[in-house]
Amino acid sequence: MSSTLLKLSDVSKRYESPTGTEAVPVLREVTLEIQRGESVAIVGPSGSGKSTLLNIMGTLDRPSSGQVLLDGQELSRLDDIQLAAVRNRGIGFIFQSHHLLPQCTVLENVLVPTLPTKDAALRNGAAVRARRLLEKVGLGARLTHRPGQLSGGERQRVAVVRALINQPKLLLADEPTGALDRASAQNLADLLVQLNQEEGVTLIVVTHALDLAKRMSRVLELRDGWLSPNSQSETSGKAEGLKS
Repeated sequence: MSSTLLKLSDVSKRYESPTGTEAVPVLREVTLEIQRGESVAIVGPSGSGKSTLLNIMGTLDRPSSGQVLLDGQELSRLDDIQLAAVRNRGIGFIFQSHHLLPQCTVLENVLVPTLPTKDAALRNGAAVRARRLLEKVGLGARLTHRPGQLSGGERQRVAVVRALINQPKLLLADEPTGALDRASAQNLADLLVQLNQEEGVTLIVVTHALDLAKRMSRVLELRDGWLSPNSQSETSGKAEGLKS
């Protein structure tokens, strides 16, 4: 098995302009490799293409050109139904907004991604895994609470567990601490690092927060859609220009 989990080769993304006169470039020939079990921060100014890159990595969007391979599988060859299966089986998502269902309990929210799976063994063991993970993140006593009864930091921890419930190979987080106070953001950063190390999930985080970026093993910088030439080296703690 290759040590490379995710590989992008010359990935570009363009959107048609409102006037239809010319395409607007968002990503420009991005090439990178992410290794299994790695933790990576993607940083850069607003509008530099960070979220677009994350969406392409997570199969929520398709590149205009270039190649994306996840675990050796070329994603451009898959149709929308196949891509949805890849997302549900192999990728977990955490967003700035937790997107929890307000009418469901904590445990029910965590189990939502397991509903479409055809893997009976995975589905049958999901409740046990959910309880174990919720205990790990300090929410073992909140299983029957609804999102409105939780703090912002607790709701985001539920979202993290929900992202992990199907045992994904890749965990993608888009500004996961952006809506949290400093103490909650620090706790979430601690949790993400812990899960990366203990669960072995590959972690990619888009963030403006220096405190979070410097906890990752590698920092990639995007500017105007270009990946900085030296940003794939070990740059933990050197994410220049970020907000602390």
